[in-house]
Amino acid sequence: MMSPTFSLSCMSNWLCPLHFPDFANTSTFRLHCSQERSLAPPSVTSVGQDESIGRIAIRNDHVLRNNSPVLQQNGLPPLVSALKASAEQNVASFHFPGHNRGRAAPASLTRLIGTRPFVHDLPELPELDNLFCPQGPILEAQTEAAKLFGSSQTWFLVGGTTCGIQAAIMATCSPGEFLILPRNSHISAISALVLSGAVPKYIVPDYENDWDIAGGVTPLQVLKAIQELEMEGKKAAAVFITSPTYHALQQGADLTVQSTHKVLCSLTQSSMLHMSGNIVDKEKISRCLQTLQSTSPSYLLLASLDAARAQLSESPDVVFNQAMALAYEAKCMLKRIPGISVLENSSFPTFPAIDPLRLTVGFWKVGLSGYEADEILYGDYGVVCELVGNKSITYAFNLGTCRDHVQRLLSGIKHLAATYVTIQQPEERVLTVHAPFDDKITSLIPRDAFFASKRKVTIKESIGEISGELICPYPPGIPVLIPGEVITKKAVDYLLHVRSKGGDITGASDPLLSSIVVCNV
Repeated sequence: MMSPTFSLSCMSNWLCPLHFPDFANTSTFRLHCSQERSLAPPSVTSVGQDESIGRIAIRNDHVLRNNSPVLQQNGLPPLVSALKASAEQNVASFHFPGHNRGRAAPASLTRLIGTRPFVHDLPELPELDNLFCPQGPILEAQTEAAKLFGSSQTWFLVGGTTCGIQAAIMATCSPGEFLILPRNSHISAISALVLSGAVPKYIVPDYENDWDIAGGVTPLQVLKAIQELEMEGKKAAAVFITSPTYHALQQGADLTVQSTHKVLCSLTQSSMLHMSGNIVDKEKISRCLQTLQSTSPSYLLLASLDAARAQLSESPDVVFNQAMALAYEAKCMLKRIPGISVLENSSFPTFPAIDPLRLTVGFWKVGLSGYEADEILYGDYGVVCELVGNKSITYAFNLGTCRDHVQRLLSGIKHLAATYVTIQQPEERVLTVHAPFDDKITSLIPRDAFFASKRKVTIKESIGEISGELICPYPPGIPVLIPGEVITKKAVDYLLHVRSKGGDITGASDPLLSSIVVCNV
């Protein structure tokens, strides 16, 4: 039986039960786990450190199918239409939620957003369908999404991409089975290892020293990981890839988890899970999602997914053109500013393309870390970024990005560079301390470490012990220490360095990092 592949990324992630695609813009990498294995090498075209897990992938506007949106008689998408009709009913309400269709909504919040969100914040009424057994407008909305994205089945998620990744891994990996995934995978992939009991087989991604950024994973790295397991008489159950491209399903991913709220326009915390083919048991996916998601899903979130799908289906071939044009213009302008670096394809020669809607800017040549530059740009110019790193900042362009905001970004960076390039010794102030992904030793699988008895030790005493915590700088949410890994001096030094530069450290019971929880093993 073939193993599934799934992917995850800012837009989506993909997973393959070991028949998997790459995370490229144009081609697919598949590994077939059967009596005979064949590998069709692709041209990989993406780089990604975005949050993701599994073999699930993100999609680009030019691969979306041009289907006419299904609209109700009132011109609205099916689930949006059903929610509108239900909210407009003249009924005596004796059901939850407690604000009773906005009649008892807290005044402090209604002064901010009005009462309409509360009026439409309805429970699972018969006319609104049931997320876990859809037969009406939810089923129709999911079916239309599947048509648009080219999947055999689509599930709406109200627990974010996190629950989609967890469900994908739980549905494809049983306790003790191996999951191949990048070591710089998002925290949600690690939590899925705890939930599923799967054993990680990590791939160490390529690392760009100048930028202090981990790149993507190549097909050959995945193939090597599979072969290493085979030499030990083991077999991978699935492969998990994070990718910012929009071709996941076209490349052969079996499952794709798509962060619809990030690049598209649904509400925060709403995502989609797409399935292609029949390798994965769809009933198992449904059972896992029912286990992980709330039994009281927000219909505002669900309707926003339907609305985002309808919005995209109106012009799938051109909808991102303006955003990509603005991003390209901004990149060209930034490259002219002395002391400012812009991440380009040449930084990762094995990956021919970089997500055009991500603009990553380096500040080390003006003597500033990414954290320091972000503090200045946010405080003095009101520029809010997507991701801050040790040496760079990433800005996300989307359908709502406007030229005025781009001009503010460019003006802020220009003034920052002009100010600091004259008073700093270029590059000397920014120490190069790389994230320690290449020297990890796993002593316990994440699930065993999670449930093991633990104790707290000083950070100096923790070196050589087995980590009992999942500790990572956030954003981007890439763990430096995973439960079950041996704590190294390199990992400790990196965490302390990030904290000294103003980065946030999550997952540690002691946010000051004076102590760390370790396993009693």
